[in-house]
Amino acid sequence: MKPKPQSASQSILTHFLLPEDANPAGNIHGGVIMKHIDSAAGVAAFRHARRNVVTASIDRLDFIHPAFVGNLLMLKASVNLAGRTSMEVGVRAETEDLLSGKIQHVASAYLTFVALDAAGHPTPIPELLLEDEQQQRRHRMARARRKARLAEKQQETACDEDPDQCPT
Repeated sequence: MKPKPQSASQSILTHFLLPEDANPAGNIHGGVIMKHIDSAAGVAAFRHARRNVVTASIDRLDFIHPAFVGNLLMLKASVNLAGRTSMEVGVRAETEDLLSGKIQHVASAYLTFVALDAAGHPTPIPELLLEDEQQQRRHRMARARRKARLAEKQQETACDEDPDQCPT
């Protein structure tokens, strides 16, 4: 399978934030932003794998600034790391106040997706071709997050097998 450049899977999605996306004070619900983050990440993952993908985990989601009714939500997603069947996708969510043009960074997230074959089983994906230093930096950071995720998962498995050995 031929490696794919990160630029081939980047995605940008936009969504106009409406009253049904918000609480009575006009602040957009975090779950609404999370849904759009998952959609943008899914598009990037699908473009990289060129097959169905499913969200396996959300490693981290940080809300930085509130979003409001009337803002334009812009989501920028790219694959940071591609393994054998899974990939990490980073998403940056920003809002634009359409009246003033002011852009705010509202959230960032890292999601893991798994590519599926026609039978719904994990299937190999292309390697990620890194094109510049920024992509290499993101790739290094993604590898570190993956290592931490796997170590945590291994500890959870050990606790499931012997609860007496786990911290309370």
